[in-house]
Amino acid sequence: MKLHIHTDGGSRGNPGKSGCGLVIYDHRHILIDQQSHYLGVKTNNEAEYIGLNYALDWLSQNHVGKSIDQAYIYMDSQLIIRQMQGLYKVKSANLQPLFAKARNIIDQLPFPLTFVHILRDKNKLADQLANLAMDKGGN
Repeated sequence: MKLHIHTDGGSRGNPGKSGCGLVIYDHRHILIDQQSHYLGVKTNNEAEYIGLNYALDWLSQNHVGKSIDQAYIYMDSQLIIRQMQGLYKVKSANLQPLFAKARNIIDQLPFPLTFVHILRDKNKLADQLANLAMDKGGN
C-alpha cells in the first residue's frame, strides 16, 4: 500500500504564533487521518519541519501491520523538500535538530519515502489545518 501525506506549517510573524497540519491518505486517496497542532512561537521553516516530523512520527507509530511499501510526502516548502532530498544543506542552526530528527525517523522506516514539492493550492487541507492551529493558539 502507498500512503500520501500532505504537511504544512506556518508562522504569523516569522517568528510568531505557529501551527502545522498534516493529512494522510491511503493509496485510494481515502482520508486516514488529519491533525492540527499549535506550536507556540516558531519561524515558518521550523513550523514546516515540525509538521513534517509529526507526519513521520505518525508513520513510525502506525506502519506496523499496514503493508506500507511506499510513502509520499507532499509539502509546499521547496526549501524543506530540497533539504530532505539532500539537494540543499541545512545551514540554519535552529533547523539542524529538526532535520536530524526527521532523518533519524526515516532511517528507521522499513519502506522508502519520496518527497514531492507541490504548490500551495495543491496543499489546501494541510494549510487550513495549520491556520486552524494558529487561530486556536492565538486565543
